Amino acid sequence: MERAVQKANDAAQQACCCYSVDKSIQPHEVSGSMFTGIIPAIGEIERLEPRGGDVRLAVRAGKLKLGEAAVGDSIAVNGVCLTAVEIGRGRFMADVSRETLSLTTLGGLAPGARVNLETALTLATPLGGHLVSGHVDGVGTVLEVREDARSWRVQIHAPGELARYVAHKGSICVDGTSLTVNQIKGSVFDLNIVPHTLEETIIGDYKTGARVNLEVDLIARYLERLILGEHSSEHEVSAITEEFLRRHGYMR
Repeated sequence: MERAVQKANDAAQQACCCYSVDKSIQPHEVSGSMFTGIIPAIGEIERLEPRGGDVRLAVRAGKLKLGEAAVGDSIAVNGVCLTAVEIGRGRFMADVSRETLSLTTLGGLAPGARVNLETALTLATPLGGHLVSGHVDGVGTVLEVREDARSWRVQIHAPGELARYVAHKGSICVDGTSLTVNQIKGSVFDLNIVPHTLEETIIGDYKTGARVNLEVDLIARYLERLILGEHSSEHEVSAITEEFLRRHGYMR
């Protein structure tokens, strides 16, 4: 198994250094940007303008450092990588395609909604979270929110096809926030949210039934494709089982 993990790490490092994403495993438009999942600012939706079937989104940027951003730069909004088409007066605008509207929660946002914001990482950016592409894999549903001392416990149901990529103590991106999975059972995973994260992200707004953008760990996706090798195109549903791993020498 160590060989597969090392190959996956090498692939992920190459993706980051080259600023590219494997088109065959990402559902939306591919950009050249990466993010960390550490949220520097909470913004607010100002308006959504219908534009010939898609939408132009205007976002008040809060404390996000827009002075360091330029038109054409990537900004993640609730974990969705968007391209800024206009910047000024403490806000930015970005176009959202029909595909992205259908595959994420952005289409359901209303003026005044709070959103997590992050600008794309650079070579000088500390990688405090994990590598995030800004390409949402699916939409999950918050099943439970409860207090646990000063923290919150949040339970989320993921789409069935994503569950295999969610691992105990692994990383997952929820609305753009890099988080650690505390427990996983089937398609349901639990998170422990500390007070700082509650204050600095929109997770403190979550209620039961809320829909959230999910992006699984890139390494998990690369690992699956590397293990399947030349047979990867044959499997719409993962064929990786313990028997498969033993047969190919990854387990004893």
